[in-house]
Amino acid sequence: MERNFETVMIEQCSPVLAGLKAAGLFRYETSDCKDLAERVRGWNARLGEKGLRVRVLKGCVRSHRYLVYVYRESRLREVLTDENVRAFLAQEGYTFSEDGDCEPLLRQMARRLCCEAEFPHEIGVFLGYPLTDVVGFIENQGRNFTCCGCWKAYGDRDAAERLFAQLNKCTKVYLRLFHSGTPIFRLAVAA
Repeated sequence: MERNFETVMIEQCSPVLAGLKAAGLFRYETSDCKDLAERVRGWNARLGEKGLRVRVLKGCVRSHRYLVYVYRESRLREVLTDENVRAFLAQEGYTFSEDGDCEPLLRQMARRLCCEAEFPHEIGVFLGYPLTDVVGFIENQGRNFTCCGCWKAYGDRDAAERLFAQLNKCTKVYLRLFHSGTPIFRLAVAA
């Protein structure tokens, strides 16, 4: 059953819209590729002035399933220019543009999602997860985490639980506001 694009975006990306997280990802199912493309174009036009971008990272016309990525360009650029993140991504085989543009890295991530047998768990850095948690997840194969919330954390348990509580509270508030009629454009905080 196809679910409303905007509802899924609010459920999965409220912390991004609120400026608390660099990026979010959600699966959207639709048999209407043209409608999806128009929605993405429309949301980019509306949310672009607030520093947000929407793009399809992966899609399958047979299964009608798409991975939609919502991100704040400035926050993502900050994440992807961090020396430790760059070293990690270089170790994972990513190549960087000289100007610090995120687009080539996002294209590489999209290619890995579509073309590799193994899921690219480094996607966590593209979602704004702490590098410690991304590396911990990969090294421990998803086991031995200190706590689990919006992702599996491998660092300071208390700090992770506080962050997860903040992100969950944001999502609950945004869902309540959205369902009471506040449009996504008004919920999105400017960068």
